[in-house]
Amino acid sequence: MRYSRTLLGGLLFNTTLGLATGVHAASKPVNSPVTYQAPYAKKAPRIDGIANDVAWSQAAWRNIDQLTAGVAPTNSDDFSGRYKVVWTKKHLYILAEISDDILIDSHTNPLEHYWDDDALEIFIDENNNGGEHLFTYDAFAYHVSLDNQAVDIGPFLNAADKQANKTNVRLYPHHVTSQWMRSKEAPNKIYWEVKLAAYPDTYKDEYAKKEKPAKPAKLKTGKKIGFMMAYCDSDSPAGRDHFIGDINIKPVNGDKNRGYIDSSVFGVMELVK
Repeated sequence: MRYSRTLLGGLLFNTTLGLATGVHAASKPVNSPVTYQAPYAKKAPRIDGIANDVAWSQAAWRNIDQLTAGVAPTNSDDFSGRYKVVWTKKHLYILAEISDDILIDSHTNPLEHYWDDDALEIFIDENNNGGEHLFTYDAFAYHVSLDNQAVDIGPFLNAADKQANKTNVRLYPHHVTSQWMRSKEAPNKIYWEVKLAAYPDTYKDEYAKKEKPAKPAKLKTGKKIGFMMAYCDSDSPAGRDHFIGDINIKPVNGDKNRGYIDSSVFGVMELVK
């Protein structure tokens, strides 16, 4: 069974379940438990797909093993994964170790059906507030594709676009730097490195002439960030087979694929030294 999604009149239509899912969401409780502690890196990792930077040895691995949509992988070669995170004052750095025996990138336009190709998905809510974010920048759901471009849906650009449900799908090269490489050593795992700027909810696609553009948040010890990692795994051009994350999401009407709608389902990452 394959899974896909489309947008219909401001609702999300889950074509596997055959139902429309509203986008209403609650804010995250302040006492939400920490799911990952990211250590400070004195020297930032180099983003080159080679996981030999000293900084990575400081961080613990976290498994990407929670089925969120589609069917479970047939074995660990089909898909298995884990990740770790370190930080500096300016950026988060992510290393994902992925086993995936078939890589698919069948859509030439990076803004179309990006979720149906293999992609690393990074969910981040800079202020950890939770709540609805599908058509806002209260949180981000970056799909980092095999061509290393990051895609997400931004707010509607104007009232006419909202009325016509013309979604604002964009690339975010100034948010995300990515590079992956498959190891030449058996079992030929993929090492995927990402540098991520944590933009606040005041970020906009366009600013007025005298308006001051939002800058990435300054990171510091003790900061808590809403965070979740996932992987879109497709084994053929027909569409995504598995969507696996690191958080066991409580389903709504049987649907666990809530991360791109509701940041309340994210985990909590704490920055530590």
